[in-house]
Amino acid sequence: MAYGENKIVRVIRGRRPKIVVIGGGTGLPVILNALKEQNADITAIVTVADDGGSSGVIRDYINVVPPGDIRNVLVSLSDLPQEEKDIFQYRFNSSDSFFAGHAIGNLIIAALDEMQGNIFDAVQSLSRMMRIDGRIYPASNEPLTLNAEFVDGTTESGETEITAKDKRIKRVWVTDTDSDDKPKAVLPVLAAIMQADAVVLGPGSLFTSILPNLMISNLGDAVRQTKAEVIYICNIMTQQGETDHFTAAEHVQVINDHLGGHYINTALVNGAKIDMTKFNPADYDAYLEPVRNDFAGLRAQDCRVITADFIDQHSGLVFHDGKKVADEILNLAFEAYSRREREQD
Repeated sequence: MAYGENKIVRVIRGRRPKIVVIGGGTGLPVILNALKEQNADITAIVTVADDGGSSGVIRDYINVVPPGDIRNVLVSLSDLPQEEKDIFQYRFNSSDSFFAGHAIGNLIIAALDEMQGNIFDAVQSLSRMMRIDGRIYPASNEPLTLNAEFVDGTTESGETEITAKDKRIKRVWVTDTDSDDKPKAVLPVLAAIMQADAVVLGPGSLFTSILPNLMISNLGDAVRQTKAEVIYICNIMTQQGETDHFTAAEHVQVINDHLGGHYINTALVNGAKIDMTKFNPADYDAYLEPVRNDFAGLRAQDCRVITADFIDQHSGLVFHDGKKVADEILNLAFEAYSRREREQD
């Protein structure tokens, strides 16, 4: 290890370890920020199938990719002063029928999308403005619609509508919102996955934040083909309408089933007891219970299990401890690089 600019610098033969993180939702920025603090070479691939909240309203008014998850990832990897990041994250408190509840950053992303003509170039421009340490790539250059089939045989479209059904989901897939074209990821997304030392899935909503990315056909193919260590960060709590009563092994099984094989190499699973007396389900009713470990079920899928105290619990909420998770990811990235080196000798 070497040190510089108050950050730990870990290198693999003169370069920082290449980590690709794929997902969306509130858990993703926690992991990205921790990896940034350890000077990993980060590429964040962010879901574009969200249709809720401010993102969904903007998507209805302006035909753009929903910006919410992209906004949060930009802030997590930005080297701007905190005051400027706070402005970007600010939500209007106005009673105005349009601006109420909107984040300034969402409006800026939507404006740049229109100016640049596509979301990929818009995010690259904004990344330069916000002094991003790493790369941020939308999973697709076009807005996508999430579709689901439930175990009872019925189907539904749209993230919000799917979760509102509160039914067990059998499978999901994505379609281009505005055309019959097959959703595709752009070449930089695929190159990042193929060149990575580690590809990280999660944390985040299994069916609505992680799988929508993998269901983009060429992106899913890249995850199947990469020589990187494919790591799944298992959620700490189950989620109503998506993973009710799921074990850790069932989370991995769903991803493997959608990919068509055993492609998750390692699962990071919380092993610490959660103090439920500090947890207030009334405030966060989408979270039901701690995800139960199932080591036998994971090993049956050729998945290595790393279990540790991965939680940061305070103020009645349960989060992943970003530093602990980042440490494990970097260790696995070094292992994967060394393994490839041996195979090439």
